[in-house]
Amino acid sequence: MARTAALAALGAAVGLGAGLLLMSGLVGDPGISDTLVYERYGERIVSGDVPYRDFVVEYPPGALIPFVLPALVSSTIDRYEPLFEVLMAAGLAAICALVVITLQAVRASTRRVVFAVGAFVLGVVLLGPFVLTRFDLYAAAFTLAAVCAILHRRLTLGPILLGLTIATKIYPAVLLPLLAARAWKRGGPRAAFRDTGLAVGAAVVVYLPFALVAPEGVARSVWRQLGRPLQIESLGSGVLLALHNAAGMPLAWASGSGSQNLTGTVASVAAGVTTILGLAALVLVWVRYARGETESQARFAQYAAAAVVAFVAFGKVVSPQFLVWLLAIVVIVPGLRGSVASALLVAACGLTKLWFPWTYWDLVKSFDPISSWLVLVRDLVLVILFVVLVVRLRAFKARERAPA
Repeated sequence: MARTAALAALGAAVGLGAGLLLMSGLVGDPGISDTLVYERYGERIVSGDVPYRDFVVEYPPGALIPFVLPALVSSTIDRYEPLFEVLMAAGLAAICALVVITLQAVRASTRRVVFAVGAFVLGVVLLGPFVLTRFDLYAAAFTLAAVCAILHRRLTLGPILLGLTIATKIYPAVLLPLLAARAWKRGGPRAAFRDTGLAVGAAVVVYLPFALVAPEGVARSVWRQLGRPLQIESLGSGVLLALHNAAGMPLAWASGSGSQNLTGTVASVAAGVTTILGLAALVLVWVRYARGETESQARFAQYAAAAVVAFVAFGKVVSPQFLVWLLAIVVIVPGLRGSVASALLVAACGLTKLWFPWTYWDLVKSFDPISSWLVLVRDLVLVILFVVLVVRLRAFKARERAPA
């Protein structure tokens, strides 16, 4: 316990140091920032406006907390922005501490813990300062806290935290079937119903006040997240951009739903194909986990990471900040599999850095060939990462039987 506490404190210090480094400007500036949007939301709420009813909000209600907190003590974007960045740096530190505590549940060695924290921090630093201008570190910290509680067998806290996380960012919902399968094996359908009910109930509690006063606004917010078009950095777009640059296939783009997207019939088809692939990948993860040993902590960590990777890799939107979600959960996968997966993910962060944010608008406006190919390679690395997390290889199996 003392070792875990010391390592968690050290990890938090390293994470905070990385956050301060990103804030310092020594590794560049954000380039593209979302804090102006967050500041506008926060100021409206502080002034008494009700989100979803009095103004449009595209995010779940749990995301409003980091938007409001800086607005309580600031009134201009110049003051709001650094306060928001400090909040996200604190989230970065919290994730580093949670990585240590989570790996304690799978009895990871000190070397493995150091590797995991190092891989997470390196990936974030490679992505760059823009990660502090998004609230994804906050959502990733909540998600990892839920996984950590589940792995430490906190039978009430784990599901409740997962539900609160789903009410903050939708992507952790892909962990619900894993939670249900784990509970079913532990205590049958009653336990599965209990755990799932706690998670769904916690999410409903957060959504309910807003749904009662602004049902249409809440429904519009959910649909905006689920019904987004094919964003230009997604796997489907990467393939189309490659065809455009290699064979001259016509493409068009437009801004909408908070991103830049490819348009037209071919983009709609690509979005449909990747959505089907993503659903198939998720079903594979859920079924394979349910059919195996669900009491294994390492196995839950592995399949939780695989589910989130499937959601991102085959999604219609693969914004650079989504890699933060992956970093926070892939690094907790123990053994050789986890080491290989973490290395692939850090490589994906490095590839992203090669075009975002500096040549992003060249990619959007002129389908810049170099940036286009980098997008495709990065997205294929994420697909390979998914395969690494679900494939059954003797080398992985042999190492997974040994301590991490």
